[in-house]
Amino acid sequence: MSSQRGENQRVGAEPYAYNAAQDLLQRNLAAQRAHKIAVIDEAGGHTFADLAERVHRCANALSVAGLQPEQRIALVLLDTIDFPTCFLGAIAAGVVPIPLSTMLQPADYAYVLRDSEASAVVVSDSLLPQIEPAVRLAQWKGQIIVSGKGAPSFACLSELLRRASGVARFAATSSKDICFWLYSSGSTGKPKAAVHHQNSMAQTAELFAKGVLGLHETDVIYSAAKLFFAYGLGNALSFPLATGATSVLYSGRANAAAVCKILRTFRPTIFCGVPTLFAALLACPDFPRREELNLRLCVSAGEALPEQLGSNWTARTRVEIVDGIGSTEMLHIFISNRPGACHYGTTGTLVPGYQAHLLDENGRDVAPGEMGELLVSGPTAASCYWNNTEKTQSTFVGEWVKTGDRFRQTADGDYVYCGRSDEMLKVSGIWVSPAEVESALVAHDAVLEAAVVGVADENDLIKPKAFVVLKPGIVSKPQLEPDLKEFVKGRLAPYKCPRWIEFIDELPKTPTGKIRRNILRLDAAAARQNTQGD
Repeated sequence: MSSQRGENQRVGAEPYAYNAAQDLLQRNLAAQRAHKIAVIDEAGGHTFADLAERVHRCANALSVAGLQPEQRIALVLLDTIDFPTCFLGAIAAGVVPIPLSTMLQPADYAYVLRDSEASAVVVSDSLLPQIEPAVRLAQWKGQIIVSGKGAPSFACLSELLRRASGVARFAATSSKDICFWLYSSGSTGKPKAAVHHQNSMAQTAELFAKGVLGLHETDVIYSAAKLFFAYGLGNALSFPLATGATSVLYSGRANAAAVCKILRTFRPTIFCGVPTLFAALLACPDFPRREELNLRLCVSAGEALPEQLGSNWTARTRVEIVDGIGSTEMLHIFISNRPGACHYGTTGTLVPGYQAHLLDENGRDVAPGEMGELLVSGPTAASCYWNNTEKTQSTFVGEWVKTGDRFRQTADGDYVYCGRSDEMLKVSGIWVSPAEVESALVAHDAVLEAAVVGVADENDLIKPKAFVVLKPGIVSKPQLEPDLKEFVKGRLAPYKCPRWIEFIDELPKTPTGKIRRNILRLDAAAARQNTQGD
């Protein structure tokens, strides 16, 4: 299989015959795990043998439906057994699956259908009302396959699987052939499709799941991050399949109440979340007692984990949160803390197999302890962005991937997250990390979440403004704002202290849980203009 549209293919190891779906399924059947539960969803438990048969049937069904190797198929699927079935079934057939967020608007889906030139889309029945207007808007002519109860006008996935043969021939792909795409969240512009190789999922499993987390077939994994997200795809699909562990899938929204129920009912040993969810769980009155939990390890990514939040979680549960950073372009976590040695307030050290540089504005390595933009390289890097040569060339520089994140390193070698390069604040001529100020704010007993952005003052000088969500039961009082400012001044230099604090009910977030600071900046600027107008 070739690289579509001649996008920049990056040089890697010599390719070898390999199909990702075949590997992830066969290693469990060969290890006598055919009758072990692989996936638990709302319909019940599904063994590795069940999953393998479903994948074979899906591969044959897609071929019967006319899809050819290298064509794309969009997946707009909730987290049920149908997601791994279709994702792996497409790969088995040589078709390229494109998981998409289940929380997009019709215009967003229309953009992706046009951009990807997908030949088909598989959609959960409850999401069909979002896809039908997208199809009309994009004037898209591909096939629609419905997961769930189906719809009279479209093909029904369960019926296609029932009719298909349970034995398929895996596509003859190589390790460096295109396997799947993942679209970025699009928080800084139109979404971009990162093109990933056949062997990338197995690499993340070996380097991070096994090498760092020590995942084993006895583990039960629940990931609040959904399968359409790179972080969730590893946590809940490739990691358990690569290690023989069991994955718990939940189709609904992973709010605190739902997660508490999952932790009690299915008693996972590994829980993968994001900082905002860990904070919400600690504040939830229904959070399980320590004896009700079966956790041995938690994992966090998506946003930097505040030091106080990590400490509070471990004090409450006696379980560590392994905080790390990954990206859509790198597929999963490449810098991470280590179980038994979690240094809260840092992102940890490089996962073996990856390399990194911190560079200044002139492209030179920064001095020890100074902030710089993170460039990373490793075997799981995407080859390019589909149909976007300009962004490919600016992000994928030789073997290096420019992350857009700024870090500094401690004397012990730990990386400390400072913020996105485009979110850093220059206050009084000195760079200020929003993440550092946010971490100081959430250390206060009254604060659940915080986000910091730059706002121009009366002299058009940039100063930090904080948006704060208070813990349940805490009421904003006139004295709370000055108290919080003094609290931060006791931990940080005065110029880093928020000039303004606004208390809000909820922070705007992307579907993957990242805070949308761009919206907060616009709100803050509009409020400032209104004040000046008055």
